[in-house]
Amino acid sequence: MKKLYLFIFIILFALSAVFALVQQDFSKVKIKSTLVAGNIYMLEGSGGNIGVSIGEDGVLIIDDQFAPLADKIKAAIKDLGGDAPKFILNTHWHGDHTGGNEAFSPEGTIIAQTNVRKRLMTKQNILGREIKPTSKEAWPIITFDASLSIHFNEEEIKAMHYPKGHTDGDAVIYFKGSNVFHLGDQWFNKLLPFVDLDSGGTVQGYMANIKKILDEIPDEIKIIPGHGALANKEDLRNFHRMLQETVSLVTEKMKSGKSLDDIKKEGLQEEWKSWSWSFISTERWIETIYKSYSKDISKK
Repeated sequence: MKKLYLFIFIILFALSAVFALVQQDFSKVKIKSTLVAGNIYMLEGSGGNIGVSIGEDGVLIIDDQFAPLADKIKAAIKDLGGDAPKFILNTHWHGDHTGGNEAFSPEGTIIAQTNVRKRLMTKQNILGREIKPTSKEAWPIITFDASLSIHFNEEEIKAMHYPKGHTDGDAVIYFKGSNVFHLGDQWFNKLLPFVDLDSGGTVQGYMANIKKILDEIPDEIKIIPGHGALANKEDLRNFHRMLQETVSLVTEKMKSGKSLDDIKKEGLQEEWKSWSWSFISTERWIETIYKSYSKDISKK
């Protein structure tokens, strides 16, 4: 019987590997362009949403998805009337947002929060998977700790660090003249979020960052999320409510002495079940909350 279980495990493992390879077939990915406001566009493909500013000064992009998509991204920018980006801002270090850095760096300057450069330069881990350091060509050459401004295409483009959220190197980008925010993976629109605990992220910090952003941004603003559709402040407010309600549910059960497995079996509130997706399922989000709050609750 043990041999049978071992055989089934090997087959399932092999199939999962095949499915992973199929998902990485970038030849079928199409880049979709959406006008956000003024000269700001959002590009969707595979990975994090890209923000694009096109004007008299040239092209600036926020994030650049996976390396194999670089030519398609360049073609999409050309279709919008732009040339090679002069500036590439990274919202954080993950490969679905920085994979194209090497392809864009020969003609553009990469900018990111200090911790992004550190993590791209060194070996990292995501959910037990080892990530090797990137090439030198993919490293940001301008870094900042708290904030930085680029005066480009007739407006101030401000990058601001929000600590201990999705990672320890998150930046949100504000196009002041166009009234557009790019939140990177500080926001997964209508999706359960990935909080990378291995990269300095915390659920507590993630929630606090969203609240701070909501308190500070104008009401009439358009927001590009890291993943999901173009949105507005009301959508972000709904996302914050999801965070509050799901975290409250899980932590109350933790305080009552329930195990992680028991909480997973009971699940989340009905309203948020549809937000589960291929990468962050309900069970994984519950586990993330549980791990992030374990030390705080154990002290009480």
